[in-house]
Amino acid sequence: MSAPHARSTPGDALPDTRDLVGIGFGPANLALAIAIREHNGRQASGEALRASFVERQDDFGWHQGMLLEGATMQVSFLKDLVTMRDPGSPFSFLHYLQDRNRLADFINQKSFFPTRLEFHDYFRWCAASFTAEVDYATEAVEVRPAGPADAVDHLDVITRPASGTGPGRAVRTRNLVLGTGLRPHVPDGIGTGPHVWHNRDLLHRAPELTARPHRRFVVVGAGQSAAETADHLHRTFPDAEVCAVFTRYGYSPADDSPFANRIFDPTAVDEFFQAPEDVKQRLIDYHSNTNYAVVDGDLIEQLYRTVYQEKVAGTERLRILNTTALTAVEELPDGARAVVRSLTTGETHTLDCDAVVLATGYRPTEPAELLGDLAGECLTDGQGRLRVGRDHRVETTGRIRAGIYVQGAAAEHTHGITASLLSTLAVRSGEIRDSLLLRVAERQVRATPAATPAATPPARPAAVAAHH
Repeated sequence: MSAPHARSTPGDALPDTRDLVGIGFGPANLALAIAIREHNGRQASGEALRASFVERQDDFGWHQGMLLEGATMQVSFLKDLVTMRDPGSPFSFLHYLQDRNRLADFINQKSFFPTRLEFHDYFRWCAASFTAEVDYATEAVEVRPAGPADAVDHLDVITRPASGTGPGRAVRTRNLVLGTGLRPHVPDGIGTGPHVWHNRDLLHRAPELTARPHRRFVVVGAGQSAAETADHLHRTFPDAEVCAVFTRYGYSPADDSPFANRIFDPTAVDEFFQAPEDVKQRLIDYHSNTNYAVVDGDLIEQLYRTVYQEKVAGTERLRILNTTALTAVEELPDGARAVVRSLTTGETHTLDCDAVVLATGYRPTEPAELLGDLAGECLTDGQGRLRVGRDHRVETTGRIRAGIYVQGAAAEHTHGITASLLSTLAVRSGEIRDSLLLRVAERQVRATPAATPAATPPARPAAVAAHH
């Protein structure tokens, strides 16, 4: 789908009004920036979409605290930022390999799954082409409607330096894309501190533990990140005990079979979007084991072998505390104290350790927190969730004509499991871009004065006409 792009619409509020401002510059909005760049490359300079992005981090980074050595991606390299939309794009993973002079070497691996470290380098390679469009170390703090109260065509995005010091500024835009990602989840009643942290900080915090008097770590969680964290600490600190605490009986394997993986296909988004609400929920329940609180089968077997071999050797450093819940955590001067309770026996144990690592997942960032008063203009369903169109645009009241788009888990209830995953980024970015282009065409139509009807000669009197 494509639409002609109009030149600047008469009556623009500001000469530097953007067609799009994206909040957050992770993989989702990076994919969108690429889709817009590729469109602009086919247009005259005056017909390009003007887009800019705001990113809190100092530079592009994607889960850098979990870029563990040897950890591989769980999606194919073909599900990069572009290939599913445009296999010939210069921003593909294969083009990246060619540029890095590793294409033949990668092919010889006979694998669809690069390491997470390499895929992160691919993301940074792509992001390096967009430094002019991204305000790094900048935080969006508010979004305000701009213009007449009865027809809001523009939004002002208020930003400030992420450091908290320095002047703020406003950027005016016709459309907003929220790509703020996920936030780490910490269990209720548990506070973080010098020796209690979320696993997203693993590679930043673990090396700081130079004094480790307890020679023990506690890892809470049963998903992929939890298993990887336990494995990493076990290998990195050979003198320490690692206690894996989770409420399940064991790590559950991820379902990555070919038929189940169809839920990550772009066409599955269409089918999910059109399905009745009860079917949507059943599909998420059926296939949550493709993504949520599950672990790669090879890693499960590796951890089990480790546990067994340590039992044989009589030195059990990797302890699996299954059907066990974390009930309390206390910071100690030289570490932390974790209190855990067996769900089957009710017995409580205290584990003094050098650190408690909370591999307890993520939660979506709530769009209303940033939208402020505008959130009241966004329509919701019977469960208070945003109503999101197939083009990823939030449905709003009639007075808000500026577009508000969401990328990420905030649209999972409308677009399915892939809303927060890499699998459909390439296609989704094209859908949002095309929606923006259609809105440009609509704006052009609204701005074009209606043609004045040609004058018609007066009708002749009926009596004269009768004589003919």
